[in-house]
Amino acid sequence: MNTVEAIKHLFLNAGTGWVLWLLGALSIMSIAVSLERWRTFRRMDGDVESLARALAERLGGGSREETIQWLLGSPAVGAQVAAAGLAVADRGVKAVEKAMVSRTVLVREVLERRLAFLGTLGNNAPFIGLFGTVIGVIEAFEELGHGTAGHAGAGAAGHVASGAVMSAIAEALVATAVGIAVALPAVAAYNYLQRRVEQLLAGAEALSNLVLAYLSAEED
Repeated sequence: MNTVEAIKHLFLNAGTGWVLWLLGALSIMSIAVSLERWRTFRRMDGDVESLARALAERLGGGSREETIQWLLGSPAVGAQVAAAGLAVADRGVKAVEKAMVSRTVLVREVLERRLAFLGTLGNNAPFIGLFGTVIGVIEAFEELGHGTAGHAGAGAAGHVASGAVMSAIAEALVATAVGIAVALPAVAAYNYLQRRVEQLLAGAEALSNLVLAYLSAEED
């Protein structure tokens, strides 16, 4: 038995069922990741406009330490970034800017956690389904070969083989359909969550610029 025959028999013995089970498991994982990320983003969200107004009032006349504690009490991404900058305000505006950039990088890493899985699944689930379809087509043509060899009459053989092949190919295409069905929600969730990441970081940038504006005015 050569290498091609060995691989063919491996595929025939495995069948396409395991591909469908794999896609089902990946689909469940993508739903779990999407829900977990959505809950995390909702928890770390905040009204940036209200935060900016309140922060401006505190920076204009409040205690810096009290402002930091107030910011740390907020779950909003922007509040955490602004607090990181104010914590080193006595070292100058440059230090504040670097501290907030560093905190933003760390926050981005937290926000983007597990999003790569959704992107990878969205890009590759159709190929996994196509792989199952290819295995199904191999099974179909193997059945065609056995059907043709097992019938003496050419007409009967052609009729039986044609029906068997069409049925097998129809079943094989299910794997491709499932792969696409798994990919579409994963891509939609990935795009939505990436947009939420950018929105949260945009709010952090707004508050960062506000902190820098007030501290720069104090230095002048």
